[in-house]
Amino acid sequence: DSPEFDLLFENAFDQWVASTASEKCTFFQVLHHTCQRYLTDKKPEFINCQSKIMGGNSILHSAADSVTSAVQKASQALNERGERLGRAEEKTEELKNSAQQFAETAHKV
Repeated sequence: DSPEFDLLFENAFDQWVASTASEKCTFFQVLHHTCQRYLTDKKPEFINCQSKIMGGNSILHSAADSVTSAVQKASQALNERGERLGRAEEKTEELKNSAQQFAETAHKV
């Protein structure tokens, strides 16, 4: 139950230290759940991890789902805001062109 652990990513070796052994377990649960959920082709191999960390429905799974849901909602809100800003930008350009045409016509008169 040490807070220290090693990670190997495609021939890169990193030594990590969590604040506590419990936080290390939490990290691995979230990492494992995320890999299982989003990686379809090549899933990482978890070696020397307790099976209870990797299996079962934990509170972390629902927490990860909640975080994913929140991120998706925030992303959707940002996309909608971007679309509104784009429409506002287009309207501003139209108003600018209209003002320029008005100024040119007024200058001719």
